[in-house]
Amino acid sequence: MSIDRRALVSRHAVEVTEPDGRSPLSVGNGEFCFTVDVTGLQTFPDRYPVASRDGTPAATLLGTQAQWGWHSVPAGEAGDGGDGFRLEDVLVTYDTPRGPVPYADMTGSIGAGGDRTDSPAELWLRSNPHRLDLGRIGLAGVAADDVAGVRQVLDLWHGVVDSSFTLRGEPVRVRTVCHPDADVVAIRIVSEAVRAGRLAVRMAFPYGSERWHDAADWTRPDAHRTALREIDGGWRVDRELDDARYAVVVGATPGLALVRAGEHEFRVTGDTATLDLVVGFAPDPAALPSPPPAFDEVRAAAAEHWPAFWSDGGAVRLSGSADERAAELERRVVLSQYLTAVNCAGSLPPQETGLVCNSWRGRFHLEMHWWHAAHFALWGRPELLRRGLRWYHAALRPARATARMQGYRGARWPKQVGPDARESPSPIGAFLIWQQPHPIHLAELLYRAAPSPALGREVVDEFADIVFETAEFMADFAVPTDRGYQLGPPVIPAQESYGSLRARATNPTFELAYWHWALETAQRWRRRAGLPRHEGWSAVAAGLAPPHVRDGVYTAIDVEPYTIRTDHPSMLCGLGFLPRTPLIDPSTMRATLHDVLGDWAWDTTWGWDYPVIAMTAARVGEPELAVAALTMPADKNEFLPNGHNRQTPSLPLYLPGNGGLLAAVALMAGGWDDAPGGRAAPGFPDDGRWHVEAEGLVPAP
Repeated sequence: MSIDRRALVSRHAVEVTEPDGRSPLSVGNGEFCFTVDVTGLQTFPDRYPVASRDGTPAATLLGTQAQWGWHSVPAGEAGDGGDGFRLEDVLVTYDTPRGPVPYADMTGSIGAGGDRTDSPAELWLRSNPHRLDLGRIGLAGVAADDVAGVRQVLDLWHGVVDSSFTLRGEPVRVRTVCHPDADVVAIRIVSEAVRAGRLAVRMAFPYGSERWHDAADWTRPDAHRTALREIDGGWRVDRELDDARYAVVVGATPGLALVRAGEHEFRVTGDTATLDLVVGFAPDPAALPSPPPAFDEVRAAAAEHWPAFWSDGGAVRLSGSADERAAELERRVVLSQYLTAVNCAGSLPPQETGLVCNSWRGRFHLEMHWWHAAHFALWGRPELLRRGLRWYHAALRPARATARMQGYRGARWPKQVGPDARESPSPIGAFLIWQQPHPIHLAELLYRAAPSPALGREVVDEFADIVFETAEFMADFAVPTDRGYQLGPPVIPAQESYGSLRARATNPTFELAYWHWALETAQRWRRRAGLPRHEGWSAVAAGLAPPHVRDGVYTAIDVEPYTIRTDHPSMLCGLGFLPRTPLIDPSTMRATLHDVLGDWAWDTTWGWDYPVIAMTAARVGEPELAVAALTMPADKNEFLPNGHNRQTPSLPLYLPGNGGLLAAVALMAGGWDDAPGGRAAPGFPDDGRWHVEAEGLVPAP
């Protein structure tokens, strides 16, 4: 019997009966997102804070962001006299086994206290371009105490936020929905207060911000320009922020009026009890819908899109289970599918807080791309992964340039970037290497999820150059030694606790296994492309140094201190995140899993570490530990009422945790290539307390 998708999804609709400043709701489409408070708008941004790391004022969770929405402060404002900054200005040369190699290092530091540097170049290059908050739309002149009787529902099946409340005693209903194929948000407000002139909408536009956690600077009205003009069917707002330009269209419905209320602010009113406000955003006025769609058109498009989204692809139902953890795990799975579709399914790799608010200034981290998006292929929605994977074609040229500058062949992918793929100076990021195999892994998942051989061939044709250039760098980066091909120095493993050791660290366990698996996978791609095996890649894969074992468990690196018990227990990724390779012994990995669970510093972990543990536990035959990891009562494993994986006040949502959860559950419920036969859902306990129904999942490698 097939799963009743609508019943599965609808029972996890998010219901809000009082304001929760940690848990706003969003509507979006992967390219655009609009996040709202209990009014269904962005009325109370200060009540939904994103704390700063450096003592500056808080930002807000109530963002309006799009994949194209980026801004750079002119370099002269950072103190260089206007000559501009280049990455070459901050390079530091490191001694490596193959000679001197330049890296985009920092003289300053990064961390919980923010970026600390005396170098204007380092600060500007880390801060620009930054993602931009495109505008704020909220009720005008309303205080938090004016709102009572809240009942708000995120209807996941239709993609609509329906908000009801009283405003100074008068009933108000607000419905908020995003167009699935355009950067358009549609809002319908129904209240007699609109007709009476007691309820209006405020639209305001900020300058861009270089702060770590903020996408909007409201303190510099003279630094940007906002022009208003009437157009057929409404109004257009033209925005100019230095070299950044974008346009906003506001649809006109009968009785709607829009007037300027400030240099960058407008007031919208209506003369009936229903106020329909449809707002579209675009980087070019020519891309704006003309005329703007009506509210009912946007709602109808969403009502067609979201049931199709939920009905296609994979589904997992746990509701028949007796285990008390099943209901919460199912809730997290359903909400994570919605949140990643809204935030992580666009044309760029996502930032870690998606399109809700900024973190790391909105710049995205390529080592996190797998965690954001790999699950789309595993859940039978490969087209959502393919969108972001195509960005690597644009990034290929600068990645090749980085490799050439450092004396390597192929393409070396950066760590923290904007859409231009330019690396950010960092004492950590420039030395990470685990993002390097990700494009191979993601392309392989995309190929495996292709519904037909012909479509699989299209995947090979489209991404073979990405796979081959990635493998070419990986093979050239490995250094032949008496112990075998060595990784580093300098190198920092996925577990970033070894930053101070980057000049001498070598052979991280996870990265060794990833190098082997990715190079062998690239060979399969050569066969699919009609090419012979690459002998150089084969030599490196077969000759990699063995991971270091100490006291019967894998260590993080093979030099002292071997393993620091903070941050990511990334050695576990060697079997779990990855399938079995000749480099990893399952019994030793099982012992490593139990060692990690013994006394790891859980307060230093991150949200994707729990799926890491779960995937390792599943593959080494410990399914109870897999479920325990996904439901562990740890601060970094908290999933809010809206489904977001909260980390800290300055990182109030963390989408790699959501994507990692989905990847782990797909593996546990859908299996993997060499999973033990004889039963379904091999990663869940076979104890009679779990009833796992799964369909549409693609087995993991």
